[in-house]
Amino acid sequence: MPLSPTETKELLEQLGHHPVKKLGQNFLIDGNIVRKSLELANIQKADTVVEVGPGLGTLTQALLHAGARVYAIERDRRLAAHVRTIESQWEGQLTLTEGDAMEYPLAQLPKEIQSFKIVANLPYAISTPWMEAVTNNQLPVSMTLMLQKEAAARFAAPPGNKLFGSISIFLQAAYDTPAKHDVAANCFYPRPDVGSRLLHLQLKEKPFIFNKESKLLIREVFQQRRKQIGTTLRKSALPLSAAWLDKLPSLSIDLQARPEQLELDRWIALASEP
Repeated sequence: MPLSPTETKELLEQLGHHPVKKLGQNFLIDGNIVRKSLELANIQKADTVVEVGPGLGTLTQALLHAGARVYAIERDRRLAAHVRTIESQWEGQLTLTEGDAMEYPLAQLPKEIQSFKIVANLPYAISTPWMEAVTNNQLPVSMTLMLQKEAAARFAAPPGNKLFGSISIFLQAAYDTPAKHDVAANCFYPRPDVGSRLLHLQLKEKPFIFNKESKLLIREVFQQRRKQIGTTLRKSALPLSAAWLDKLPSLSIDLQARPEQLELDRWIALASEP
């Protein structure tokens, strides 16, 4: 069970640790949300799970008790030292890496492991770049992520929405978003200033992965999202821009369209060979 607010404060005092706001250190104190996370992730005995930012180990221990094999990455030195005490109690079932999740987005998961899930309470500051890093690696079969509401909305935003952007495209081409659950601020200590959302992503039967060149061009197009896509492609110096410009008419894409107006399948068609 998660620690109560009082128990959380006492443990943080024992560790000599003060939560760092810029690192998104808001600790989960609601057992129902922990259970909901495991339920959405459909954690089964012998699942392999990557956890980002275990913090005080609340979610970590729930995963371990459910029988999962956990690989965790924690940047904070004091919190990592605390998680080491949990690791010593679960030898062979928990492996902690002390480091930056942007450097080790999959917590140094052994490359030979082909099937795994991610369960994480992601800091807002790294949610988008971390997600892009994950989609550049071997894809997890599912991701169950605690996010700030805006990040969750951006990941799941449909075309035509002002939040629809490059990360929406990269993610939705590979994952369905079948479930979400809003989480109140009082479920955390310290209480965050913004709302949170638990988002579940499930790998599609036939995921589409954009290559590096396509990702660069899509990012550039969305950096100028108010401009017509034809105009942006004409002015772009990136290698694929001329080829994409030539493909627009054959895909029935209006050169005057804004990037957020294009459906997901149009982006996939642009990035597909030939």
